Formats: sequence, structure tokens, C-alpha cells
Amino acid sequence: MAAGSSGPPAPRGTTREHGTGGPALAPDDLPDGLVVADHHGRVVCFNRVAARICAVRAEDALGLPLERALPLEDLKGRRWWELTDPFGGLAIRRGQPERNLLLPGGREVLVSARYVREQPLGPVRSVVVSLRDTEARRRTERSHAELIATVAHELRSPLTSVKGFTATLLAKWDRFTDDQKRLMLETVDADAGRVTRLIAELLDISRIDSGRLEVRRQPVDLAAAVGRHVQALVAAGQPPERFLVRLHRPLPALWADPDKIDQILSNLLENAVRHGEGTVTIDVAPAPLKSDTEGTAVTVSDEGPGIPEESVNRVFTRFWRGSKRGGTGLGLYIVKGIVEAHGGTISVERARGGGARFRFTLPVAAPAYLA
Repeated sequence: MAAGSSGPPAPRGTTREHGTGGPALAPDDLPDGLVVADHHGRVVCFNRVAARICAVRAEDALGLPLERALPLEDLKGRRWWELTDPFGGLAIRRGQPERNLLLPGGREVLVSARYVREQPLGPVRSVVVSLRDTEARRRTERSHAELIATVAHELRSPLTSVKGFTATLLAKWDRFTDDQKRLMLETVDADAGRVTRLIAELLDISRIDSGRLEVRRQPVDLAAAVGRHVQALVAAGQPPERFLVRLHRPLPALWADPDKIDQILSNLLENAVRHGEGTVTIDVAPAPLKSDTEGTAVTVSDEGPGIPEESVNRVFTRFWRGSKRGGTGLGLYIVKGIVEAHGGTISVERARGGGARFRFTLPVAAPAYLA
């Protein structure tokens, strides 16, 4: 790296919106660490965030050679500025992409750099370095690790059951009666269904997180969909009197993805049955939206213990569980993603008689070719 005397260090200074007369922007106002070296390779800007990340006072860093003010190493222990040589390297280089580097003491930091040239192949006039703490990335990695651990735990039980029953049937088929065989196969079928649902949840989470969740809109009779789910729960053993469905007609015509609407209703109703108590009330009603467009709102209320006030803000996050009655804690996170993919909103609050009250609203949203 080029070095040499450049006189007294320049102040940290400000940047301005050239040609617009806009207000000056101080480097200390930036959310990321900013370090700038001049054409001599000496630091002329070291903002507050950079000082915090590097645990170095800005006054001590200004005027130092860049490799001393920011002594970075890569994950193999090599000195970063000697390796990259921004002032003496190829003239076609424009900078360095973001990567993990190490500060003294082994602290990880995300670093990217830009080489500023007055002409495309001219000498480097300044090096602009951006620094970011790795805590946000670590939180993401912990979330992914927690997801993997949850999935592994949820898969282990049904797969163990499937393996055990199939191995037993194959080894001792003739020793079991037809009823015993049927019971084992029904158990295998149910456990295979659990695995299939979990894999579907993982795919949904992947699409939601990457913004690739597709919504295939068709006409949806929301009242009929609610009725089907209530009938399915009754057929599964729930007493019919536990459900109260109230339809507020006329309902606007709704265009939505019918499979994903079924997924929303299934999750909310099963959640109310499993974690709530008393009557589960489902209200379906027209709902004017803020944009003066039509919408439909569905409210699912139960009479259980409800959701603690301190937990309301976490209900739609990953792995939140209202109780210890099983489940992956991913269902409501997926529900929120599906509702928002439709352009709708979802909320939760305490119901009047106690219990939880979930309400989601979907815009009419006809397909573009009918708009």
C-alpha cells in the first residue's frame, strides 16, 4: 500500500447533495461504519459507527495508514490490505465485495470496499470502506439452526414410527390379524401425512422468506370454505355445538388462492380448537379497506385463556407456541406470510369473553387480466 505524509489529517467532515442544495450529511449519521483513505492511503474519515465496531477512537485513527487504522485479517490469518493492495493492484479493479474479516482479538466484521478513480483506469484517489457488525447475520444463522433442530425433532418421531411398523409388518406379516395390520397401516399413513405437512411448511417458509410465494387467484366462496373446515373438525370428533359461524351478507366477490385460503382457515381453526376452550366463533363479513377498496374479513375467536399481553407481538414469529400442546410453532408465521402475499392484513387481540381473537382481511383483488 502506498504511504507517505499528507500533512495534518482532514476532519471527518460531511458529504453534500451536489447540485441540489440539499442538507449536508454527516458520516456519523450513517447506519454503517465508514472509513475513507485518501490517495496516500491515510485515513481522512472514521465515523462513529466505525469507531464503535473497531473499539478505536476516531481521533486516534485519523491520519494513520489504512492498514494500521483498520488492521484486518482474513479467516486464514492473512493481512487483508497486503493481500488486496488497493493502490498498487490492477487498474481495472473497482473494489472488494462484502466478506467476513477479523479485527484484532478475533472479532468478525463484514467489510466491503470501493476504489474511487477519477478516470476508469487511473490511479486510486480514495478507498471507501464500509463496516457492518455481524450480529444481524448471527441472529439469522441462529434462527436457521433453530429451524433445522425443530425440523429434525419433528421428523424423528413419525419416521421412527413408520420404520418400526413397516419393519414389523415385513418380518411378521402372517402373525397379525387383518385388524392389527389395518391399525398399523393407518398409523403409518397418519405419520407419513405429518411428514408431508412438515415438508410443505418448510417449503412455504422458504418461499415467504425469499419473497417467492406465488398466489394463483381464483373465485373463492369464503363462507363455503369456512363451512367445509368446520365440518371436517366435527367429523374428526369435535362436537358440532362448539362452533358458531356468523355470515354477514352480502359478501363481496373474492379472488384468492383457494389452497392457501384453506391453509389459513385450517391453521386458525385448529389453533382455536387445540389451544382455546368453549365456543369457537367464526365471523365472515365485508370489510372496507383504507384504500377505499372492498375486502372481506374473517374473525376466529375462542373462549380459552387467551394470549398473554407480553406475547402478542411474538404470535406471528417463528417457533411461537401458545402452549405446550405440540406443534412446530411455524403455522401462524406461515399464515401471516400467506395473508400478506394476498395484500391483506392479520392481527390478534383478546376476545371480549376472554380467549384469543384472530382477524384477517383480504382485498377483493381480481386478477390483472380482469382489472
